[in-house]
Parts: sequence; C-alpha cells; structure tokens
Amino acid sequence: MKADRYLLPTLREVPADAELASHQLLLRAGYIRQLAAGVWSYLPLAWRVIRRVEQVIREEMEAIGCLETRLPTLTPKELLTETGRWDVPVVYKLSDRRDAEYALGFTHEEAMCDIVRREVRSWRQLPLLMFQHQTKFRDEPRPRGGTLRTREFIMFDAYSFDRDVAGMDASFDTFAQSYRNIFNRMGLPFVEAEADGGDIGDLDNREFLILTDAGEDTVLRCAEANFAANAEACACPDIAPTDPDVPEEALQTVPTPGARTIEEVAWFLKVAPQKLIKTLVYVADGTPVVVLLCGDREVNEIKLRRFIGAKDLALASEAIVESVTGAPVGFAGVVGLKQNVRMIADYEVRYVRNGVTGANAADAHITGVNPGRDFTPADYADARVAVAGDPCPVAPQYLLTDARGIEVGHIFKLGTKYSEPLKAAYVAENGEQSTILMGSYGIGNSRLLAALIEASHDENGIIWHPSVAPLQVVVIVGNIKDEPALAAAETLHDELERTGISVMLDNRDERIGVKFKDADLIGYPVRVVFGKGFASGTVEIKARRDAKDAAKEVTLNGAVDAVRERLAELSA
Repeated sequence: MKADRYLLPTLREVPADAELASHQLLLRAGYIRQLAAGVWSYLPLAWRVIRRVEQVIREEMEAIGCLETRLPTLTPKELLTETGRWDVPVVYKLSDRRDAEYALGFTHEEAMCDIVRREVRSWRQLPLLMFQHQTKFRDEPRPRGGTLRTREFIMFDAYSFDRDVAGMDASFDTFAQSYRNIFNRMGLPFVEAEADGGDIGDLDNREFLILTDAGEDTVLRCAEANFAANAEACACPDIAPTDPDVPEEALQTVPTPGARTIEEVAWFLKVAPQKLIKTLVYVADGTPVVVLLCGDREVNEIKLRRFIGAKDLALASEAIVESVTGAPVGFAGVVGLKQNVRMIADYEVRYVRNGVTGANAADAHITGVNPGRDFTPADYADARVAVAGDPCPVAPQYLLTDARGIEVGHIFKLGTKYSEPLKAAYVAENGEQSTILMGSYGIGNSRLLAALIEASHDENGIIWHPSVAPLQVVVIVGNIKDEPALAAAETLHDELERTGISVMLDNRDERIGVKFKDADLIGYPVRVVFGKGFASGTVEIKARRDAKDAAKEVTLNGAVDAVRERLAELSA
C-alpha cells in the first residue's frame, strides 16, 4: 500500500463536537466522516479495521462449527408481527409500490428462526449454529460518541438452535468462551457482567464490556468473589442490619412547608436521607402500584417490572398520584393512602425504624413511622438500583465497587421466546414434536472500532493491536528525493507483504515530522524509518506502543525478521 495513492485525510485540530477520545481520533486520523446524525461513512482505514475484526470473529466461529450466512436487510411485517416486535420503537419501517410493509433489520432473531422452522425437521439436525456480519438499523433517539451509538451500524450476530435446556446451556457456554478468545486476540481488556436482557430475552444473559470513563454503563464488581454485573441488573440481597433494636416512637405529623424533595425534607427535619421512606406511584399495565424505598435509593424499574410481571411500567401522572395518595407530588406517604392499591417495598424498608414519610397532605410529613405497625406492604422485593458500597450479592461480606464500561458484546439464552410463536419445532427421538430452544449472540463490529480506541490510545493518537490494525507496519522514507532510500524502502515494503504482513509505505512528499505525527495518529503498530542511518545500512524500528522509548537500529538485511519479531511480541 502506497500513501501517495491512499486516502489519508488527517486533521490537526480536534473537532469541536467530538467529546470522546475515540470520536476525536477517528475523525482526526481520517477513519470516519459523518453523513447525518448517527450515520457514518467508513473510510478505507476504518473499513480495513472492521474487516480485520470480522476475520478474527469468523475464525473463532469456524472453530466451534458455527456456519456463516447472510440474511436480508428487509424483514416483512408479517414475520415481526408473529413475535409482537413490529411496533418496537426503534424500527425503521417502509413499504413497497404494492403497499407491502417491511422493517429495516434491527436484529435478526425472527429471520434466522424462519429459516430453521422451514428447514429443520429432526433432532438429528440439532444443535445448529449460524452467524452473519450484517448492517443493522435502529432509530436511535440520541446518537452519540461517533460509532458507539448510531442509527446504522455493522454487527456480528449469531444464533444457536438446540433440542433441550442442556443443549442451550452448552451452546451459551461455547459462545462465551469464543467471545473470550475473540477479545483476547484483539488485545482488548474486558469484563464479563450479569446484565438485563431487555426486549431480546429475559433468561440468562451476559455482557462483555471494556472499562473506561467514557462508558455509558455502570459496572459493579466484587474482586473477592469474581463477580460483576451491570448496575441495572445487579441484585441487592435482603440483609438485616446489625444495629441494636431501637424503641418505636409514636407517629407525629410535622409541618414541612415547601419541602418536597428528599434532600429538602432531610435538611428541614435534620435526619439522614435513608431514614425517609420514599413513596412512589407507578402504573403497571394500567393499574396503579405504590413502591417504597429508602430516601437515598432509586427505583430499578427493570427489576420492578420483572417482579410485577408487567409489560408496561411507568411513573404515574400527577393526577393519578393525587387520586391514590390524596396529596400533591412530593408529599405522598405510606400511612393513610386514599386508595387501597398494591404496595411493594424494597427489602431495606423492612428495617427502617422511626422513619419519615409524606403525610399525604401538602407541606406535612409524618415521623416515627415503622413497618409492620404503621403499614404492611403486599410484598417485599429487590426494587432498588445497586450502587458501590452495597454488599456483594454472592459474597455479602464484601462490598461492591463501581466503574464505567462500554458494552462490546452480549449473549442471551432465549429459550422458546421466538421459536414458540414462530412454531419452530422438531421431531424428537421419541417421535414427538418439541419446540426448539434458541440462543442469540451479538458483537457490535463498528462499535468495536471506537471501543478498541477507548481502551488503547495516548495523547498522540491510536495504539492498535496488530490483529486489528488497518495496516501493521508503516515504512517511512525521510527524504523521497533520496532515490536509493526510496528504492530500498519499496523493496522492504514488498518483502514484508510477501510474508503476510500488511504495510503502508509513506512515500508522500511531506516533512518527516508530518509523517511521524500521522503514523502515531493513525496507530500503525510498528514503524520502520529510512533516515540518516540508511547510508550505513541501517533502519530504525519502533513500536507505537513504546512511544517514550528510543527507536532500535537494525541492519536493512535484518529488517524483515526484526519487524516480524516485534509484531509477534506485540501480539502476545
């Protein structure tokens, strides 16, 4: 590859609207350009990275017998209607000249399952594993972070089809190990975390994330128990406090003029926020539900919806809050509700002594509130968001710590969520029909483009791992008017390519300082320089990762071996 014939639109200035390091560097290094909000063009360097990512994934999929396929971008309305996903908010919809309706593929569970329900008949054809690399489309309300959250993106998605739960579990474990292999080969530091399945599925699932301050997700970890979970899915155990019993006080209504928020009430009454019992009204599938938490906690709507078994869950309007409690928002309380509705309390509320709650009247609260005596919830449940400092769910003697993370992969056990409505079944060994069990596995290839940079960059630019670098080596000629040096550089370029190494020969008519800056910005793993030492038969070799170390001089005759050795070291 010759730089004078390559598209390298590098920028010296940081784009004003790019906040994340990966977004800035992808723009500055000439990898991507924006076409519209959440829609990006992948320039030649970026496309090479994505193809390298795809190849690593492809090799690991072939190792487990997963078959590559390619599904249509268009999914007929009828197919998505069978599973109830036609009206998912992120779907882009269109119709043809005959008014037939389609969705642009936002995921392919239905399309893949449709193949299996048509073609798989017998237990002898299972398990079956298939994957694809495909462009997906989602009407993302807030695209951000360059290629991290977009409306059009490139994704690896795979699916497993099994006879029974044991087979589904085995496929899930097989893919989990493949994901570890994939990310390790890319030099990507990652954590595995328990996660919420969202709309895809509510059985076991696992996220793979890189830890970075730029992450959208909060990951809670316990190193002692080797535990990690996304905060939205992290369980909060029911643990009684070790504090001595406190005598119960009498209920007392006290004026709290203008104090609506937890902070305002806690300050006004000189009590800790956790002594307040927060009373929230939700509407679950059209029915009001009262939810109680300690004042310093937030509701985890994902866990609450799952506990209730509701399809739709949302905070109630002010009118509904007032009809249930008799009070304006900010003064709702657990004692003396106006309506008899289901009350669900977080585990921690069980242990509140002499707490404070709204008086269900404006500008007033009640003190001395105790569960059991003054109110009795229908259920105690894990309904709060876990935070750092909480007990670890699997080893409560240890406390959780938190970090920010970017999701780069997600694997799901789907069970019969899609195969049952789509009637994907097989004839078992006993001759009876049985529903196929599915798994779904995804990696955001274009998302990885940004995540890899977030995990590995410095103030000068990108630091690629050799397995995913657009080109593994850059050969720089200090002075292209030095014809012997240029000829020798071209020879080295050709020799390296013959050994299977991807090379960029920077033969542009630019100052050597510009070439060095571009090399660091673009992130070639190894740099070979034909400089002053060429006259005495040497070239300089330097790894991008070793930015502060001096370049190593090697003989020109030994340059190929030296480059291969350095790449092997960087890949280890």
